[in-house]
Amino acid sequence: MDNTENFSQFRRQSKKGILIIYLNILYKALKAFWILLFLFIQKFSKISESTLLYIYLGAAVILGLFLVRAFLIFKNFQFKIENQHFILKKGILKKTNTSIPFDRIQNINFKQNIFQQIINVHEVNIETAGSSKAEISIKALSFKEASALKQAITIYDKGTVHSETEIEEKPLLKVGFLALLKVSITENHLQSLVLLFAILVGFFQQISELFDGLGKQELLDNYITENTSSLEASVFLIVGLLIFFIIIAVLSSVVRVLLRHFNLTVFVKNNALEIYQGLTTKKSVILKNDKVQHITISHNPIKKRLGISFITFKQAISGKVKKKQDKVIKIVGCKTAQISAIKNLLFPDENLDNIDKNCSDSYYKIRLYIRSFLILLILNVGLYFAIENNHVFWIDVVLIPIFIFSVELSFRKRYYLFNEDLLLVGQGIIETHKTYLPFFKVQNIALKQTVFQARNNVADVIFQTASGKIKLPCIPLEKAHKIYNYTLFKVETSKKSWM
Repeated sequence: MDNTENFSQFRRQSKKGILIIYLNILYKALKAFWILLFLFIQKFSKISESTLLYIYLGAAVILGLFLVRAFLIFKNFQFKIENQHFILKKGILKKTNTSIPFDRIQNINFKQNIFQQIINVHEVNIETAGSSKAEISIKALSFKEASALKQAITIYDKGTVHSETEIEEKPLLKVGFLALLKVSITENHLQSLVLLFAILVGFFQQISELFDGLGKQELLDNYITENTSSLEASVFLIVGLLIFFIIIAVLSSVVRVLLRHFNLTVFVKNNALEIYQGLTTKKSVILKNDKVQHITISHNPIKKRLGISFITFKQAISGKVKKKQDKVIKIVGCKTAQISAIKNLLFPDENLDNIDKNCSDSYYKIRLYIRSFLILLILNVGLYFAIENNHVFWIDVVLIPIFIFSVELSFRKRYYLFNEDLLLVGQGIIETHKTYLPFFKVQNIALKQTVFQARNNVADVIFQTASGKIKLPCIPLEKAHKIYNYTLFKVETSKKSWM
């Protein structure tokens, strides 16, 4: 059955979408003006009854206007399928019409947050290569409607309708709770620790601005000074706080992994991967083979010992996006057989096992040491002026071996190898990353050389793809020219589509 018949006329999403849109508007308003709510709660006891009445009436009017806005967004949001294009009309005062051809659609994802799960609707996100976020987001469809829409779009392949292949009864990968627990424990907890400190610093800055606005900055400064003095006097308290933050970082990693990847299940369907995962926010993603620009297979020593890795899939992003919000899909808890199956799906008959590795020139190690020395110098100077105590330099006893170990490991793990059609780039420090890039996916290649590199007869080779850059640093110049010329030859002669 041609599913386009179901969407041949303009239609709206479920009426439950009004509630979802309304809650989304409220969330954005609270996120923007939470400081006013905080001040209101703080001054509540000092506000007169007449003033409170006006505040309540004003809040009621604003909430009513938000509801009207949600209804108008719902009413004017209409979509249909016509001539292998997804067509959307939306807008309140400024009306827009969007038409996206099927072959430009990169992903059709299902999503369910807690509220959507409660009222039993699904959010459908339709993504294209030219956007860093969902091009089109339909907030509320029943599962039946969402599935029919997804099928109506994905069964087409450049105008030819194919019969849909049934999903295999046995999934390619299913990661249970215990397996996810292993994954979360072996995550990069340093990243969670840095994120925790960043949140605390941001929170402190907001509190400081609030006290400054209230004229109580001196009170806050005195409180911090008193507690800092107590903290410096107690080594046990410092160690205790450090252990506490490490435990919080580990727990946050566990919670993050469980929330994001809960019940992770991967199927192979119609030459694509279909991924289901999530707890509070459930997601369903279709990952088409031809839309993947390159993949990275990663593990760390603990993951390697447990026999698991994670795969990162990178898809096309807009060149106008400044932030590195790449369209990344991650599958965790993969074992060797599952990795091989995914590699065979994306790169059939590509074998790199018997090819010799090529490493960066030793100048790359020298450059890493110079950068590490500069970072160490800046860190020492910053700590000295912050603490004003010569004992701060004892931290170098710990930092110098860490920097040396990191440089040696980073240099050792930097390599590349390739066959006729596929490039493999290795890198990492604690974690090991192997990136697989088909040559026909390269959009541009650059050979760059600084003055210092020219003296050492080395150059950087940079592959530009639709999902970002891949760099081979400090390659001997003769090899760099060969890679450059060969890549140009493969790009010019290949008839395969990169999208």
